[in-house]
Amino acid sequence: MQLDASELKSARDRLARVQGQIGGIIKMLDEGRDCTELLNQLSAASTALSRAGLTIISTGMRACANNPAGDAERVALEKAFMSLA
Repeated sequence: MQLDASELKSARDRLARVQGQIGGIIKMLDEGRDCTELLNQLSAASTALSRAGLTIISTGMRACANNPAGDAERVALEKAFMSLA
């Protein structure tokens, strides 16, 4: 299933921020930063990554709703959604 890129802009932007956060976390590890600081950043990156995934899945679910022949795709998206829960 192809998704409209304009509908996925927020997910892409969020993923770009996660990419920056991960780079920052790696730098923090290299610098020997405090464990609590690292955990806070890891939690933030994990939450942002989950939200990006949910955005992508919800976009796909809306596309499936507009395509009655997309039952198999809908089931696959529902499984992906549940894996994020």
